[in-house]
Amino acid sequence: MSNLKMKEAALIYLDRSGGLQKFIDDCKFYNDSKQSYAVYRFSILINPSDIVELDAELGNYILHQPLKAAQVFQSVCFIAVKTLSLIGQLQTEAQINIVLKLTHLPPLRSYSLDLCEFPLDYASQRFYMMQGIVIAMTTVTKYTQGARFLCSDEACPLSKGFEYIRVHVPGATESATVRNDFLCNLCSSSLQEDRKFRVLGDKQIVEIITAKALHAFQGYSNNQPFRYQSLTIFLRDESVSKMNIGNEYKIIGIPTCVRTSQTAVCIEANSIISCNPEVPSGISDNFRYLLSLTSSSCWKFTAILANIFASQIVPPGTYNLLKLCLLMSLVQTSDRNKELKDCLDILIMTSDTLLVDRLLNFSIKLVPRGIRHPVSTEIFPTLSRNKYGTGAVSIQAGSALLAKGGICFIGDLASHKKDKLEQLQSVVESRSITVYIPGKKFGDDINQQMTFPVQCSFWSFVDMDSSSRRNMQKTNTLIGRMDCSLIPANLVEAFGLLINCNESSSCYPLISTVQHTLKKAIDPEELLYVASKKFTTEDFEKLLAFAKNLNVEFSLEAERMIHGYYLASRRIRTDSISGSKLSASALKYLVSLAEAHARLNLRNKVLKEDVLIAALLFETSLTLKYETNNENHSIVKIKGESDF
Repeated sequence: MSNLKMKEAALIYLDRSGGLQKFIDDCKFYNDSKQSYAVYRFSILINPSDIVELDAELGNYILHQPLKAAQVFQSVCFIAVKTLSLIGQLQTEAQINIVLKLTHLPPLRSYSLDLCEFPLDYASQRFYMMQGIVIAMTTVTKYTQGARFLCSDEACPLSKGFEYIRVHVPGATESATVRNDFLCNLCSSSLQEDRKFRVLGDKQIVEIITAKALHAFQGYSNNQPFRYQSLTIFLRDESVSKMNIGNEYKIIGIPTCVRTSQTAVCIEANSIISCNPEVPSGISDNFRYLLSLTSSSCWKFTAILANIFASQIVPPGTYNLLKLCLLMSLVQTSDRNKELKDCLDILIMTSDTLLVDRLLNFSIKLVPRGIRHPVSTEIFPTLSRNKYGTGAVSIQAGSALLAKGGICFIGDLASHKKDKLEQLQSVVESRSITVYIPGKKFGDDINQQMTFPVQCSFWSFVDMDSSSRRNMQKTNTLIGRMDCSLIPANLVEAFGLLINCNESSSCYPLISTVQHTLKKAIDPEELLYVASKKFTTEDFEKLLAFAKNLNVEFSLEAERMIHGYYLASRRIRTDSISGSKLSASALKYLVSLAEAHARLNLRNKVLKEDVLIAALLFETSLTLKYETNNENHSIVKIKGESDF
């Protein structure tokens, strides 16, 4: 009686939710098809809240015994097909394969699977919700959705018909669905597959890690060892290709135990939901008060921010140009699974790599996707064999794809080989990376290639005082006379901003930096300055999180000014022999710089003052790149209010 009641509730839910009409439409497709089917697959969307309200017992069945709940819907659908004569070829209930797709799970801890907890529950065979970032995925391969078997004894009644139908269930391997040792229940003869009725589906395997694992790339250790392990997700049919490397998702699925060379816990995905973090509501009171005090100027607020930023690493008032550029690059990041168009890449020329390294490492921790690239790994995607023996190629993300929407700090350029630098140049210019998959190497007949968008800003530095370069380097602290020949010119050109950080110049007093370093060595946790106490690291995190989610647009004056500067700069840096020295992406970087300065000022509109800062920063970078100190080649005077 309980089973009959659940079937009635299932039919009522299908009717009320529109699922019954969708089922009828799907049946019409099968009935009109000229192809013969052994298995008819139907996907039914289930809203747990609605079904629990309709019938609590059926709702509990779906949430905690989904495989048995699918049998309830299978029986209801079979009766509907026969009653309404929807599919003429259908003979047995076993031919109907029902897949229940959940819209969500109850927001209770018992339904959440934390990837950091151990051990994981994979024995209950029920739905869980988990959240993670995709770090690897395979190419799409085929698997057996369903198959028809017949008794090998022709005298047996079961040597005909559709009594022996096997379909894939969550957690089952290919051999559980199709193999040659099944026996007939009636005569115990061996069963043989009728191959012309085999139904194939698409399958893809992805690996995810919890967002907490990114702390391992940012230096968070708390003086305690830690280890994060990826979790394998099996995507099938309509879920295939719905996940992208670097994106974060919520996944509803059933944990299973897969035994290969090593036993591993995997998830059979049921539903995939893209994650979009909540937009912060505001900034700290101290920053709000500072903003009101500096409202009379379009530059004071950002100037003070640059002055006091990272006072835990360097004294206030030092490295202001670099810190301003870092802040502007940080507000151009994004926490959402969307395309990041306005990247700000920064290349720093310095002779104090230790201090610059600390400053950059501190800065990437202020955004969720700040990744410090480990030297022992790859920046861009690599290929490996899939450990589950499916014949698919596994594509590992690499630091750049893992930093999607954020910052990829790749350290000293000198630590990378020539071929990697050439690859970096190509990626920075095109904002994409193409992975070539040789078919012969991975057991396929044809070669494949996959292209991934690279949506992060790159930070790097060059050691100008390396012992191996001292004989080559001719130091001159004048802007525009710095030797940039230590790295390929095309790579320098690819970076949007080139910054000279030379602590021997008057801009960077050594005494205050030395005193700061000594005091921090004695007490690393001590807050040495008033600014460090009033404007904490958490305050800067909230400020950046709020600023980067602002939607900005250009005012008419700002738009005219930025185009005027670009055209004038392009004209003055063009000669008849080599053409224009200005890259095709110059205008894009100018726009990004202006937008970043407006966001850092917490404004929704880009003003001409923002364009002026963008032009000055870009002009300084160009002067360094092209080693010119000629006044005729410097465009820093405003001819009018709307152009340069």
